[in-house]
Amino acid sequence: QVQLVESGGGLVQAGDSLRLSCAASKSGYHMGWFRQGPGKEREFVAAIRGTGDPSSYADSVKGRFTISRDNAKNTVSLQMNSLTHEDTPVYYCAATLRLSWFSGYAAPRPYDYWGQGTQVTVSS
Repeated sequence: QVQLVESGGGLVQAGDSLRLSCAASKSGYHMGWFRQGPGKEREFVAAIRGTGDPSSYADSVKGRFTISRDNAKNTVSLQMNSLTHEDTPVYYCAATLRLSWFSGYAAPRPYDYWGQGTQVTVSS
């Protein structure tokens, strides 16, 4: 089992940048970032394999967000640039060791562990 703790959320203005971090109690897990607004389904944002690159992104954040990991510190970060109001909801990091991650990383199903979420609010 692995515990995940997100941090770095907050209130920013449109066009600003923000960096989210996810601290994991163990290393080597395939990781993903998702976000969920009120009344909406959880949406894929980015994912990275346990050993590092390659990484994958939702079309809506490609070119603006960057996912990275530091396995020495057991952290996965999400650098978010050029934020818009549509980037506002709660962000969750997730982890798994399942092989099904490779074909299904953009869906919540392969992930066994989730953090508590961190709120990002972008004012327009």
